[in-house]
Amino acid sequence: MIERYTRPEIGAVWTDQARMEAWRRVEVAACEEMDGPTPEDLDAIRAATFTVDAVRERERVLDHDVAAFVDVLAASAGPQAGRWIHYGLTSSDVLDTALALQLRDAGAIVLAGARGLVAALAAQARAHVDTVCVGRTHGVHAEPMTFGIKLAGFAFEAHRNLERLDRAFAQASVGALSGAVGTYAATSPDFERRVLARLGLPAEDVSTQVVPRDRLAGLLQAIALAGAGLERLATEVRHLQRTEVREAEEPFRSGAQKGSSAMPHKRNPITTERITGLARVLRGNAQAAVEDVALWHERDISHSGAERVIVPDSTILLDYMQHLAVRVVSGLVVHPDRMRANLELTHGALFSQRALLALVAAGMSRDEAYRIVQEDAQRAWDTGTPLRDLLAARELPLDLDAVFNLAPYTAHAREIVGRLDAISA
Repeated sequence: MIERYTRPEIGAVWTDQARMEAWRRVEVAACEEMDGPTPEDLDAIRAATFTVDAVRERERVLDHDVAAFVDVLAASAGPQAGRWIHYGLTSSDVLDTALALQLRDAGAIVLAGARGLVAALAAQARAHVDTVCVGRTHGVHAEPMTFGIKLAGFAFEAHRNLERLDRAFAQASVGALSGAVGTYAATSPDFERRVLARLGLPAEDVSTQVVPRDRLAGLLQAIALAGAGLERLATEVRHLQRTEVREAEEPFRSGAQKGSSAMPHKRNPITTERITGLARVLRGNAQAAVEDVALWHERDISHSGAERVIVPDSTILLDYMQHLAVRVVSGLVVHPDRMRANLELTHGALFSQRALLALVAAGMSRDEAYRIVQEDAQRAWDTGTPLRDLLAARELPLDLDAVFNLAPYTAHAREIVGRLDAISA
């Protein structure tokens, strides 16, 4: 991933140095569980070093990155000890097990960010539990609600994504040291168990020569779904920040940040737009991961090139997007006065359901009541005449104070938002 979207902590997980260090850890752990190496050999193997440049130079000759790495590490250990490095292993034993180590590290960072997002959304939902705003369906005013209820829904979605990510990273972070076609012909299942125990990884139940790629596909699907949740949140903020709406805005650093190179007045929702765009990349990566599932027989490497891009990039992007989302939510500028003003845009038409139900309860048929209220509600909207006045002129059996009352729309807000206690302190 380009530096612009890479935060340092997770970026460090996916460097060439980190990748080869994970390979080294697997090779050393394997040697430590072999019968052949002497204590002196093991000391030399543990002390063996590599440089990325040396491995790249050797790869130019061999055209095989793992074989190049093994040569460099074995040379560092010396001829006597170095002969045990990679003994009985195949490249995928090292690559897949090392990838599991990297996924475990990346997962810890991503999950921490996901928890932070849940906490930020829950905090804002509680802060705005009583802040009345309009609820919209199809982009059109529907009925009043509270901003806290809106944000609570996003918080619960973020929590579901947190749980999905937790499961997905766990099921993808598995190792395998089963040999050329997964038969343990050069090692044994017990050897695999011992090595993976040293690394703190579970073992794949049946590995051909590789860990089955449905695991990575599942992870990238979970990442893409988390990205879609961030995009939904970002889209909401973008709509609310429109000049005609202006109920909430991204944080903007006045006096420092510039919204436009040409128009000094602009405060654009650039952060949420960035989240929206990057979510599309995550979905594309997830599709590529699904394509990687079907390999020929026990293994080919048609998955390898794609995975070197999509796995690091997806974890890096999600970490970055979560960071942006936390910043937006925590610094969200909310305009309750605009929310109240927007409630009046339909001149009371959004109380239509309460008028309908009141007429039905008074004995009128639903169809007749619906047609009366619909006619007046449309007239209120189109002419700017308050719906309350139009209904009053009909002398219907209505308690207009009860009909045009916000209380029922907010009566259960604290109970709804209070459900966040189950997922966020």
